[in-house]
Amino acid sequence: MTTRTLPMRGRSGRTPARRLRTLWDASPLTYLTLIAALALSIFPIYWMIVVATRTNDVVSDVPPPVLPGGKLGDNVSRLFGTEDVYFAKGLINSFIASGAVTISTVFFASLAGFAFAKLRFRGKNGLLLTIIATMMIPVQMGIVPLYMIMVELGWQNQLQAVIVPFLVTGFGVFMMRQYADQAVPDELIEAARVDGCTTFGIYWRVVLPALRPAAGVLGLFTFMQTWNEFMWPLAVLTPDNPTVQLSINNLANAYFKDYTLMFAGTTIAILPLLVVFVVFGRQIIGGIMEGAIKA
Repeated sequence: MTTRTLPMRGRSGRTPARRLRTLWDASPLTYLTLIAALALSIFPIYWMIVVATRTNDVVSDVPPPVLPGGKLGDNVSRLFGTEDVYFAKGLINSFIASGAVTISTVFFASLAGFAFAKLRFRGKNGLLLTIIATMMIPVQMGIVPLYMIMVELGWQNQLQAVIVPFLVTGFGVFMMRQYADQAVPDELIEAARVDGCTTFGIYWRVVLPALRPAAGVLGLFTFMQTWNEFMWPLAVLTPDNPTVQLSINNLANAYFKDYTLMFAGTTIAILPLLVVFVVFGRQIIGGIMEGAIKA
C-alpha cells in the first residue's frame, strides 16, 4: 500500500508555502505606502548629508538642495580643527564606552539568561521578578542617586562613569532568558553533563553558540543605545572629555551655529551605526525570523 505525506498545515489550515505566497501577494497600494514611508524616513538623513557637503547658504533655501556639493572635505577638516569641541576625542570615547558596554552586556546577560532558563537554584523566580521590576523604573529617576555614587567613587569626568553602571541590563537578561528557554533543549545540557562538562563549560560550548542570533541582536541594540546616549554623559562628563553626542551638542550650543559643521559631525557619528547594521544586518534578520518561527 502506498502512503502519501500530506503537507504540514498550521492552525489556520494553510500550508507554509501558501502562507508565504499570501505575504507576497500584496496590493499596489501597499507597496506605494511603504515606498512613501521609506522616502519620508530617508529624506531628512539625505538632506543632512547634502548640507554637510555644502555651505551655510543652502540651509534656508526653498526648495532644499537635493544634490551633494564639494565642501565635505573642508567641513570635516574644520570640524576636527574646531577648538572646544574635541570631536576626535569624543569619537574615541564613544567607541571605547560602546564596545565595552556591548561586550559586557552580551556576556553577562547570556550567562544570567542561561542560569534563569536552565539551572535550578533557590530564589530563582524572585530574582527574575526583581530583574524585571528594574525595567519598570524610568532611567531619569536613577540619575541623581547614580551621580551621587559617582561623586563618592571619584569618577566624575572619567570614562568608567559612563561604562560601569551599564555593564548589564535587565532587558538583556530577560531577553536571553526567554531565548535560551526555547533554543536550548534540556536533553542537550544533560548530555553535556554526562560527558563531564562543567556548568561554565556547558554555557561556553553548548549554550552560547545556540544563543548567537539573540546575542547578535542584543549586542547591536546595546551598541546603538550606548552610542546615542546623551543625558547621562552630559551629567557626569565635562566638555573637555566628551562622547561624540556631547561634541555635537557643543557645536549646537555655539554663539554662531554652523550647520555645516553640525551636520558633518552628525554624518560622521552615524557612520559607525550604519557599518554595524551592514555587517551584522543578516544576524539581526536571522535572529528575528528564528524567534518568529519558534513562536
